[in-house]
Amino acid sequence: MKFPLSIACALALLLVTSASRADEYTDAVALFKNAGQSGAFFDSCYGYAIFPTIGKGGLVVGGAHGSGRVYVHGRYVGDTSMTQVSVGFQAGGQAYSQIVFFQDKRAFDEFTSHDFEFGADANAVAITAAAGANASTTGASANASGGEKDAATAGRYYKGMAVFTVVKAGAMFQATVSGQKFSYTPR
Repeated sequence: MKFPLSIACALALLLVTSASRADEYTDAVALFKNAGQSGAFFDSCYGYAIFPTIGKGGLVVGGAHGSGRVYVHGRYVGDTSMTQVSVGFQAGGQAYSQIVFFQDKRAFDEFTSHDFEFGADANAVAITAAAGANASTTGASANASGGEKDAATAGRYYKGMAVFTVVKAGAMFQATVSGQKFSYTPR
């Protein structure tokens, strides 16, 4: 029986795409392990949610969305997505990586038990900020920063979770009110 070339090509493409998605998560974890203070959280956290790329944009009304994976003690346990809506002065677009560390099982259970939402009082620490942009769970403010060694990396747990971001590309100017909503699907 002959194996059609089109099926072989489709399977090869599927394998390459799957491998590159897995590499995307591996690369994002490595980035945070080697970027400032976030690396220390891997040694003591219960688990984490990693988002290799979150896309964000807006002009007065804005939004952001990204997909990620959730890990407990380094083991992949489920998928997550993040959606953000913001209102206020804003213009531009940005792509960034984000990680949410869970201090303990209680924080992990809170994040995964239902649609979880960060309120306006939670902030993300920007490890590497683009000129004029600082990613945050509550909207961002204009600033400028050099490389990861120059960026503020003073992270700490807030209500059992710590959030870090690394801006990948783009510039976003904003003074907004927003929050991030997460959904979780066990593997």
